[in-house]
Amino acid sequence: MTTLTPTPTPQRDTAAVDPDGARGAWLLVMQREIVVRALNKSFVFGLVVSVGVLAALAGFFAWQGSRVETTTVAVSSADTTGAAAVATAAELADDQGTGDEIVVLETADDAAARTALTAGDADAWLHPGDDGWVLTAESTPDGTLTRLVTAGVEAQVVGANAAAAGTSVEELSAGSTLTTEQLDPAATDAQTLFFASFALSLLFFTGALTSGTMIAGSVVEEKQSRLVEIIATAVPLRQLLAGKILGNSVIAVGQTLLFAGVGLVAVTVSPISLALPALSTSLVWFVLFFAVGFLALAALFAVAGALASRSEDLQHTTTPLTMVIMAVYFLTFSASGTFQTVLSYVPLANVVAMPTRVLAGDAAWWEPVLSMLGLVAFAVAALLVCERAFRGALLQTGGRLSWKQALRAQA
Repeated sequence: MTTLTPTPTPQRDTAAVDPDGARGAWLLVMQREIVVRALNKSFVFGLVVSVGVLAALAGFFAWQGSRVETTTVAVSSADTTGAAAVATAAELADDQGTGDEIVVLETADDAAARTALTAGDADAWLHPGDDGWVLTAESTPDGTLTRLVTAGVEAQVVGANAAAAGTSVEELSAGSTLTTEQLDPAATDAQTLFFASFALSLLFFTGALTSGTMIAGSVVEEKQSRLVEIIATAVPLRQLLAGKILGNSVIAVGQTLLFAGVGLVAVTVSPISLALPALSTSLVWFVLFFAVGFLALAALFAVAGALASRSEDLQHTTTPLTMVIMAVYFLTFSASGTFQTVLSYVPLANVVAMPTRVLAGDAAWWEPVLSMLGLVAFAVAALLVCERAFRGALLQTGGRLSWKQALRAQA
């Protein structure tokens, strides 16, 4: 059985001795945490790399959005219907804004059209078949091209059949027009929702895990070097905890705001730019939820650091928190329906789930407020429990502690 040896600290709570000097101790600790993180080369390098990756993605989306894909379709010059069908497909591509440009390549005959295809001068070859029309390519024809050319062929063939029957295409297609309608014009499509929920889950995962492990590492480093025993004679332990939580929270929220800002820039040059107003509102809620939720996580990680006596112990003491963060990450971006609604009221999971519901338009105005109140209550409870455990564990040496031992220790 491991023997835990409390280190004597005669002036552990200096608030009673020097209330004015100790009152602002948390601010000094907070400033120190921010400066140490800002000067940490690995942290700065990781931040720069992450921003660079996001900027590269934004540039890729911009390039994809402005790129025009030109497809050449070969037809025999004797085949006027085929040429007209490809021309109609080109008009449809332009009208629909697909980013595709279809060009007709007229050849002397079918043999020349096939030669153009095999030589790479054409991407596809449209020609009559035994029963209808055939679009030939070196491999499977592009899906968008197939859809557009099919519509072009149908328009030409139906027009010819209508003329042969003594009627018109308009008469044949009367009443067949299909229009679309949205009950909620502000609703976001499923693809955008999936992208947004994945992005928010990733922001939560990276922000909570990186900043949380930094807090735990900072605490155990000071404990292992016995520096905390010196600090404890001048700074009340609860103010030391408050400074560490607030300092790292400032870094975590600032990092999240930076990533979110770069992400919004990426959205403006992506195909989902129309959803930017809704995404902005959802991000505001996410930052608010993350700021409150991280206060609880920071306190829990600080205790995880205090429970350890060596850096090697951190893997054991932080594993439960890592599992919780990973669970939130995997559950929230794949959740939907009733399960997502339930998650939007579960503390920590609601950091992602509720902003996603706000983006989807599924949440009434009062639901984010109610969910936030629940998260605040959870954070307050976590801070109170963690403050007791932190004071009980930080000055204990001799081995790794459990939560039960920390809460029972005399502090």
